[in-house]
Amino acid sequence: MRILVIGAGIGGLAAAHALRTDGHDVTVFERAPALRTSGSALTLWSNGTGVLADLGISTEGLGAPIDMLEQRDANGRALMRIDVSLAATRYGHPHIAMPRRNLIRRLADALPDGTIVFDKTCSEVSQNAHATSSTHGHGHDAHSAHSAHSAQVTFTDGTTAHGDLVIGADGARSVVRRHVWTTDPTTPTGWATWQGLSRFDVDTDLGRDLDVVSSRRGLMIVGPEGMCGLLPAGDGLLQWWFDVRRTPDEPMPTEPIAALRARFGHWAAPVPEVLAAVTDADVEFFTHYRHKVPRTWSRGSVTLLGDAAHTMPPTVAQGGNQALEDAWTLARALRRTPGIPEALTDYESSRTQRASLTARRAGSETTNKYLPTLSRLTPDALVSRYHTRWLRLISTYLSDRPAHRAPVRA
Repeated sequence: MRILVIGAGIGGLAAAHALRTDGHDVTVFERAPALRTSGSALTLWSNGTGVLADLGISTEGLGAPIDMLEQRDANGRALMRIDVSLAATRYGHPHIAMPRRNLIRRLADALPDGTIVFDKTCSEVSQNAHATSSTHGHGHDAHSAHSAHSAQVTFTDGTTAHGDLVIGADGARSVVRRHVWTTDPTTPTGWATWQGLSRFDVDTDLGRDLDVVSSRRGLMIVGPEGMCGLLPAGDGLLQWWFDVRRTPDEPMPTEPIAALRARFGHWAAPVPEVLAAVTDADVEFFTHYRHKVPRTWSRGSVTLLGDAAHTMPPTVAQGGNQALEDAWTLARALRRTPGIPEALTDYESSRTQRASLTARRAGSETTNKYLPTLSRLTPDALVSRYHTRWLRLISTYLSDRPAHRAPVRA
């Protein structure tokens, strides 16, 4: 089967690898001139690392393992501790915080040269009269009875590409999604993130004060001004972010770090120390968007995955994980279900409910809200067990795998 993937992000690259392994002829088209390695860091939970293991992608050296999440208030008082190692032990796959670029490069390196075509911006997707015809089998010669391709992608340079299946993995501003749903369903949540990925030498006084850099735990610090998150990302790197209430029409500060220091500088350590050590050159900014996830992600021989199918804020750290889930599930559906329409129905029935549950939780922005009384009254053991169960509820991969109770160390 000839498959065109639009977008060389996490989901698109993972889908390309899985589908090529099954014998399909896959090309990934990326609008950027090279791999997009921005995006600070991300966390893969057991569902994401489990999918990578199933795809044969090693997580060795990608980042730092995470066993514990601690929530504090702005004064440094402990509110909650979530033992996420319970889920890693139960499911047999670790939790790892890593620079996004590490994962992108690892996935890209698993593909043969020429699989990714750069400088190709999709402008339009169209389908011919055979768009809903069935396609059987899984190899390069596995086409329907007619020889006509069922979908066409047009690029801004005037060139076109044809395939039996087009996968829109082109992110939160997806062009392919407009073909499937006709409109952009996303709306801002009223929150935004300033984030960075900075190196802290653990042998310096500052590095020793920021012991989280060399730990296996993450900090989530909440207050009336917003939320600060800190996670080790491996190799002396610290992922840091500040979530603040913000509307898209607010003017951007000319000096974002100075603005963050004015807003959060009075918080307890280690927040002021982090802000004192980073610069505007380290900062990335993005507005949070959300939408109701439809039950249908496909139209004819065109389907969606990742942010194109379920744009969500980063507040539950599932964006990359859900994209990996989509890639794994789509490949499985094409493997076990004859015919593109039937396979896409299988894919949607396996993913839409779980992605919708994840997107609703993320879109509520609950983890950003200052609720100290509720946090203190929730027993740590209860929230740790809930986190373990939550991962299975939102994961097609973990739901289809028996629990693994042996200790896991990344």
